[in-house]
Formats: sequence, structure tokens, C-alpha cells
Amino acid sequence: KGPDHQTILFNHGAVQNIAHLLVSTSYKVRMQALKCFSVLAFENPQVSMTLVNVSVDGELLPQIFVKMLQRDKPIEMQLTSAKCLTSMCRAGAIRTDDPCIVLKTLPCLVRMCSKDRLLEERVEGAETLAYLIETDVELQRMASITDHLIVMLADYFKYPSSVSAITDIKRLDHDLKHAHELRQAAFKLYASLGANDEDIRKKIIETENMMDRIVNGLSESSIKVRLAAVRCLHSLSRSVQQLRTSFQDHAVWKPLMKVLQNAPNEILVVASSTLCNLLLEFSPSKEPILESGAIELLCSLTQSENLALRVNGIWALMNMAFQAEQKIKSDILRGLSTEQLFQLLSDSDVNVLMKTLGLLRNLLSTRPHIDHIMSTHGKQIMQAVTLILEGEHNIEVKEQTLCILANIADGTTAKELIMTNDDILQKIKYYMSHSNAKLQLAAMFCISNLIWNEEEGSQERQDKLRDMGIVDILHKLSQSSDPNLCDK
Repeated sequence: KGPDHQTILFNHGAVQNIAHLLVSTSYKVRMQALKCFSVLAFENPQVSMTLVNVSVDGELLPQIFVKMLQRDKPIEMQLTSAKCLTSMCRAGAIRTDDPCIVLKTLPCLVRMCSKDRLLEERVEGAETLAYLIETDVELQRMASITDHLIVMLADYFKYPSSVSAITDIKRLDHDLKHAHELRQAAFKLYASLGANDEDIRKKIIETENMMDRIVNGLSESSIKVRLAAVRCLHSLSRSVQQLRTSFQDHAVWKPLMKVLQNAPNEILVVASSTLCNLLLEFSPSKEPILESGAIELLCSLTQSENLALRVNGIWALMNMAFQAEQKIKSDILRGLSTEQLFQLLSDSDVNVLMKTLGLLRNLLSTRPHIDHIMSTHGKQIMQAVTLILEGEHNIEVKEQTLCILANIADGTTAKELIMTNDDILQKIKYYMSHSNAKLQLAAMFCISNLIWNEEEGSQERQDKLRDMGIVDILHKLSQSSDPNLCDK
């Protein structure tokens, strides 16, 4: 049932002892051996790597599995051997472009999704296929053009069929139970199919009533269906084109915001990632999302114990602040509180730190906004910048921080916060002579924003920087072998 069990069985020689049963004369024995391997290999690289090299009667296991996939074998056997090969492929034991995956496993799983299979088989086929192609764009493309799979999956939403036609109560019960599972499997497979390719996403969205189905899926009673629907939506929300069209036409943000209210973490993580995409500046959903209380929701996510939720919360706020009007920026700062901002800037995870700096950089853009924010939060922001430039951080983090300083230096009144802070000026000077060119460039942006001739007080600022020895460093840098540094 889990990795510990797999390890114990593996260490006690399960693979070698069960392998020869795959060629037993009894179908039942062959089938149980196959089932055993399908659970042993699942998400287990150690078992998968071993299975590839085991041979029985001179034949390697993958070849035996491929034989069991053939159309003349019982469906149960085809499905289970496809699961074994899928696990071995996902664990890196078989390449994704290996013929046994491309020509055998993938087509077999697509076959399992067709109308003439039993509902249980269709569920298992779709879920296994979703797992097989989840991270490989070539397999996604291949699956999407095999047997009209995208259209075939639309049929998964048609159960249970109209009640009047059903006289058999048992059958209806069976259909209802599987209706949830079918929808969940279809959403999962659509999510995998659309993970990377723009054309496939377009095809999925153009499938009959697809957006309505997803929107309905978001409010289903079954948590598994909800999660799968959100995953599907997340996959499709990676498309700029769809965010501007289908997502807008169906006001997807409404049910999404509803899903985000007190959902379990696994749904929250995917739903908040989707929200990040809906909050990009070109997305027309941005306005209504703001009005429905998103800032508050996202600010609360940044306080989560769960790392993925903290990242998504701050990422979505960063997207929201990009080229936003001053009111939104002020609302974000108020919602977050300076305390929480410091908390995020000292987060142990570098992703949280980078996104928080990105948020600050987006908040501190366009001159009136820079001056306004620095007049209310200047002291704390300068403190935060100092802390990071003094801390043990990687180049990217320090570069982002210097870019924030350059933005502050671009303000009319905000400039003074840098000019009157000798500590910060010394840091800028230090980074101008750093060994990393990115940091040198970022530090020079700060300097050039402080010295524009046409701006008031430029003479005093230039004199002060000259006294600090900045001009000598600039002379030295103009001889640099790096063309960017030279130009700047």
C-alpha cells in the first residue's frame, strides 16, 4: 500500500520469486503475479530499475509485459501490464520514446477509454494514461491524436444515462457510483493532455460544453471530482489565448473563488495556482476577482504553514500588483501588513523570498506610486532592503533587491531615502565592484537613476557620489570586457 511495503517486499526477493509466475500455465496465477508487479513498481524507481533487467526463460520482463498487452489477451491483463509499463516509464526505467511505450502501452490505454469498454475499465484506462503522459509533451501530443481521444473523453460526462430508460435499479446504482469516477478520470486526463501544448488546449476547450463541465465540476459534492476539475482548469489556464476568451465567457473566476473558501490544502494549492494565472495583467478576469475579495484571501494564504500555498499567495499578489493602479497597490500593502512582509522576506524558502521581492518591485513602479508608498512605508522597506543585501543570499535574490533600490531611486521624493542613508550608498558602491556582472549592472541602475541632470537636486547628489569615489569606479568599469557594463 505504500513505499515501505514495497521496500520490504523488494528486500525479501519478491521480484525474483514472483517473476517466473508470469509464465505459469494458469491464467489466474499469471494475473496475480502481474497485479503484484503493478503495485510494486508504482512510483518506485528502485523496483522499476530492477524489473527492466529481470528475465524469465530468456525473455526480459518488459517484453513479457508487452506480450500481455496484445488485443487478444483479456482486458484485465492488458490493463494491468500497461500499468506496469507506465510505472516503469514514469520511474525513468524505460524511456518515454521507447517503442514499447509509444507503440504498445499508449495505444492500449487509449483503447481502454473507448465506449465499448466497461465503466471500470474506462476509469482505470484514463487514469493510467493521465499518469503516463503527465510530464512528457511528446506523449501528450501523441495521445491527443490517437483514436480521437479528446472527443472520446467527452462521453465520460454522459453517465448516468436518462433514468427513464433504465429499468434495472442495480444498473442505475452502478452507473451513479461510476459517474463520479468517470468525470474525475476525464478531468485528470484532460489536465495531462493540456499541460504543455497550446493546440491541444484549444481542442479540449472546443469539445462540447467543456467549460460548462469544468465549472460544474468545481462545485461537485465529491472532493475528488472537484480536485480533478481544478487541475484541468489549471492546465488550461496556462494559455494566454484561453484566458482572454473562454475563461472570460464562462466567468470561471466565480466558482474558482468559491472553491478557494475553506477547501482542503490539496485543492487550495491547485486552485491558487490557477488564480495566479487569472491575475496576469492581460487577463480580463482580474477586475472582478479583485472586487470579490481576492486580496484578503491571498494575504491569508501567505501566512499558511504549507509552503506551496505561501508561494502561490505571494505570487498571485505579485501578478496582481503588476502595472496596477495605486489603490490596488495600497490595498495589497494594507492587507499584507509590514509585519507580514518582513516575515515573508525572511522566509527560509527562496521561492517565497523571490516572489515577495517581485511583489515589492511591482508595487514600487511608476513615479507617483513610488513616492506615495515610500512616504508611508519607506523606513520599513529600506530596512528590509538592507537586511537582504547584508544576508547570505544567492545572486538572483540580491539582483532583485538592487532592482528595487533602482526603482526607489527613480522616485522624486523617494530618492532622498537612499541619499540620506550612507549605509545603503556604501552597499551600492560595493556591488558596483562585485565579481558578478548582473549585480554590477543592477547597482549602476541605482546610480544612473540618482544622477539625472534634469531632476531637481541632481548637482548635490552628483557631488556626494563623486566624494564617495563612484566616478573612479565608473572609469574602471568603462574598461570592462563585458559590453553591457561598458555601455552602461
